[in-house]
Amino acid sequence: MMDLFLVPIALLIILVMVHSWFGIRILERGIIFTDLAIGQLAALGSAISFGYFHGEYLYFWTLSFAILAAFLITFASHRKLHLEAYIGLLYVLGASGIMMVLAQSAEGMEHFKSLLANDILFTTTEDLYKSSAIYTAIAAVIYFIYPKVSGFIKELLFFTLLAVTVTSSVQLAGVFVVFTLLIAPAMVGSMQKKFSTLIVAFGFGWFFSITAIALGFYYDLPTGYSIVFLGALLSLLFVLFKSEPKETT
Repeated sequence: MMDLFLVPIALLIILVMVHSWFGIRILERGIIFTDLAIGQLAALGSAISFGYFHGEYLYFWTLSFAILAAFLITFASHRKLHLEAYIGLLYVLGASGIMMVLAQSAEGMEHFKSLLANDILFTTTEDLYKSSAIYTAIAAVIYFIYPKVSGFIKELLFFTLLAVTVTSSVQLAGVFVVFTLLIAPAMVGSMQKKFSTLIVAFGFGWFFSITAIALGFYYDLPTGYSIVFLGALLSLLFVLFKSEPKETT
């Protein structure tokens, strides 16, 4: 029985660590839906691969659209415009594009569901090794190169790394799971000052994602959506409990 859980749990441990780092910096920038927009554009690339190329060149199309989204957001962040509105339009562009691409596909809706929240229980050992190599390379760039650059180049590097991360994560877990792992742990970690934000984010992310896998398995629930639901529910309750009331005038 435990063999079934080992690979998805190992994957979630890695996903939480990588996405928590990005999530904390997304919250600092105040552009919360950046990852959702990049994820949706990445999913559009994936849909194009399935809709027009029978699943061939999947990684190329997914990464290309994710990097395109990263470049557009980086460029927009240095212009005078309503950035959140711009990012929101990118998201709906990707979402509507997916529906248009997959509309004529007999398996389109099933693929669309997997793009939103995939079943991590079916992650293979090969997928785990491949994604681990990608995330290790990203971590190396973050540690050795990212602190040494500044300005537009630093922002472009950040969003490009996020795009590469999201490309791999969306294929493994889905857009909604990626968004939850990016925002929920980071938000909970940032709401307390007693411990390290990153360490609390790790612990919270591991807790709700692994618990969701167990609940999903024993109650025959979709694993991806279980992770999203439990992560969103617990983080919302925690934030409401920890937040202070606004001063009224």
